[in-house]
Amino acid sequence: MGKASRGKKQRSRDTSSTWSAAKAARAAHQTRADSRRLLQDNMWVRTMMASNVSNRMAELRTVLHHSDVPEQHRENMAFAMMLGKQGMGRPWPSSPIEAARWQIRQVLKLLDGAAVLVISPAAHAAVMAAAATLEPADVATLNKDRDIPMPTGLLVLPEPVVVENRGGSLSDIRAFGWQFVTQDQVLPDAQYPGVQLTCFMDRDGPVQPESWRLAVAQARATGSPLPPLVPDGIYGLRADGALSAESGERHAEISEEHRRLNTVLNQVAQHSAQPPEEGRWDGGRITDTYDDFASRYAFAFWRLAAQGVTVLGTPREPGQNSPRSQPGAKPADPDVRVIRLANQVPAQRSAEDGQTSRAYHHRWTVRMHKVRQWYPSAQEHRLIWRSPYIKGPTDAPFMVGEKAYSVD
Repeated sequence: MGKASRGKKQRSRDTSSTWSAAKAARAAHQTRADSRRLLQDNMWVRTMMASNVSNRMAELRTVLHHSDVPEQHRENMAFAMMLGKQGMGRPWPSSPIEAARWQIRQVLKLLDGAAVLVISPAAHAAVMAAAATLEPADVATLNKDRDIPMPTGLLVLPEPVVVENRGGSLSDIRAFGWQFVTQDQVLPDAQYPGVQLTCFMDRDGPVQPESWRLAVAQARATGSPLPPLVPDGIYGLRADGALSAESGERHAEISEEHRRLNTVLNQVAQHSAQPPEEGRWDGGRITDTYDDFASRYAFAFWRLAAQGVTVLGTPREPGQNSPRSQPGAKPADPDVRVIRLANQVPAQRSAEDGQTSRAYHHRWTVRMHKVRQWYPSAQEHRLIWRSPYIKGPTDAPFMVGEKAYSVD
């Protein structure tokens, strides 16, 4: 499902506060609980999601109408490309509202059963750097049993990521959720192991046009306030490692096919797109030309976790005393896990190296690179990444923005 078109005008961030694992854990736990409570029977969210379904299906039907897919299969294929990939089985829904009700049930199931994770700013920047290196075919090498650390999870980001969607609208992503599903596909008619990936917008995030503020106020006035995490895009990723053994040439072909399809979908969407409300935001913006940023971010996060580039810990900061021993401190929620970068490499040249001393005043992410590594024990190649790392003094401010995600 495509992201909601809400072109929200951006408000500036509060840059004075620093990230704390304990604080982030408590906030994530409360946000999950509030979102679960407010999402139940929320007519505003249901209407938004039904509109997204309707728009996405219209785009797919238009593209398939001009394709070489046999006419008798086009409607089935449109449903399979959207809802079938998300884990919905046939018979297909009779209306967008029915599809939206199913999607909300899926989101509620996710929020009920997900392990809640928060990710540190450094680890988040490393994932952003990794996601920037990925091609569409790379994501198709996903294997749920090998790559994903837990079957159901909700990852809350340290700050919203502003994304420019298809047609120029803006949204801010605050969390990703996933759960295992079985995909129902046609041409060929088959079922595959998959992952249902849900993006959550930040109701109170940096992107706030007048239309969005009005919708939030109306929902609150009717007694059905929007949840802090508003479900937005829902995607389906095949997760049986289908392309792991394919050649690099085949990967390139599949990536190009993905781009061609989404280029056509972009052209269809532009006919009904409204001019976006532009705003300013110091954290940079992701241009999601091919509607795959969510998939690339999630894939990079899972792979980095599987390869030990990130570490899973408790909400308590390293070296911090137990919160119970500090007067007035609130204990961190033990049900929330914290993702941190495993290694940070300081970049402080010294005269001992025979080079001119240089002092860096910021930290930034050095971009990773990927290789196809041969595993003799398994007799197969696996796509892995050489670890990214954080460069710069540990006490220096972290450089935020697109440049921090693309330093070579």
